[in-house]
Amino acid sequence: MTSAAQSASLPLQIAITTGEPAGVGPELTAQALAGAAAHWPAAQFTVLGDAVLLAERARAVGVDWAALLAHGRRVRMQHRALGAPSLAGKLDAANGRYVLDLLDSAIDGALAGTFDAIVTAPLQKSTINDAGVPFTGHTEYLAERTHTPRVVMMLAGTGKRPLRVALATTHLPLKDVSAALSIESLVETLRIIDHDLRHHFGLPAPRILVTGLNPHAGENGYLGREEIDVITPALKLVNDQGIDARGPYPADTLFQPRYLEQADCVLAMFHDQGLPVLKYATFGEGINVTLGLPIIRTSVDHGTALDLAGTGRADAGSLIAAIDTAVSMAQNRRVG
Repeated sequence: MTSAAQSASLPLQIAITTGEPAGVGPELTAQALAGAAAHWPAAQFTVLGDAVLLAERARAVGVDWAALLAHGRRVRMQHRALGAPSLAGKLDAANGRYVLDLLDSAIDGALAGTFDAIVTAPLQKSTINDAGVPFTGHTEYLAERTHTPRVVMMLAGTGKRPLRVALATTHLPLKDVSAALSIESLVETLRIIDHDLRHHFGLPAPRILVTGLNPHAGENGYLGREEIDVITPALKLVNDQGIDARGPYPADTLFQPRYLEQADCVLAMFHDQGLPVLKYATFGEGINVTLGLPIIRTSVDHGTALDLAGTGRADAGSLIAAIDTAVSMAQNRRVG
């Protein structure tokens, strides 16, 4: 047996960070992994978090955490101690650095090749900031920690032909979006989307539809010139490089079946242009993927849901979908 064949036969190693301890991350992790053996027979999972907290939250949702960890064959625990005891729904800045430690351990493991992919449960940005650490979000932090000059946030729904929406800009005030767009940045963003759809999602010829920035895609310059001066020239450049990217389309009419059924991804210009549509269509089953990284990272499409934490009413569907996608992406990377 060749070394490549041996590698292909090994279980995929997936890390899961349990996120904000006061939120739903720990219990959703337990719920999702309760079916690990049946759902993901080709994968092994390492859960990063406080072992006592995980057992407590698992018990609250009817999962026998000790049995799940038995023999370490499918699910393993990488214990990281809380900074302070955590109560469901009650934020504590003393746990801000604990949350970052989970993320750092997962990133380091993925960069070292210990993990084939990481899946992140939601965190609370304010807790990290209150702990004295400047933090904008998972996406930006992953880019910084992996020394990646440009990453792309993409949210995706599940289904036979999933809706995927990527963003040209992420967590910016609306007044700063236009200045953040350039021909160069859009070209690089489209290259990243095309590359990752090919190599991580198994799409041999991705088709990307691109929105305009302004109402009616600028109305031939009467409602803004970004489409003429920035977006169209960027599309021409990537088309010349063999990337099938089309537009710019008015965002208010692009999200229709007759357009989307011919698309593998939509690139929206800013956060609240594309994501409200996607979340309306897929919330609870959607996922967040960071494209352009040297590692694979997926996450849920929702926040910490502090009001649901510890109640057993939170739905693990999005986390299950994020794990599904991480496993699939890791398999595609391994064979391709």
